[in-house]
Amino acid sequence: MTIRIVAGVDEVGRGPLAGAVVAAAVILNPNYRINGLADSKKLSEKRRNQLDLEIREKALCWSLGRAEVEEIDEINILQASLLAMKRAVLVLSTYPDHLKIYGNKGIDMEISM
Repeated sequence: MTIRIVAGVDEVGRGPLAGAVVAAAVILNPNYRINGLADSKKLSEKRRNQLDLEIREKALCWSLGRAEVEEIDEINILQASLLAMKRAVLVLSTYPDHLKIYGNKGIDMEISM
């Protein structure tokens, strides 16, 4: 099977004691190189903000998904993080063939990971 469209997926919000967990999914445009993409925790706030703008401008598509506090309480933070990731992927305007997930867990979808 040839992989054609790859979406990167990651979450934010698992560490805080309150609030929703949010995930992002992005399909980068292979015709545009974005220099400096790295683990956001290793980047300065200024560089993260610059990359945010560049990604939103140059990506083929991007989306966000959320799991709310009530869902976290019901299914636990890990499952809520995976749910937020799944929701982000499901609303991409282009459906991916493959997912690259930052972390060691996959999400329950009919897509290779």
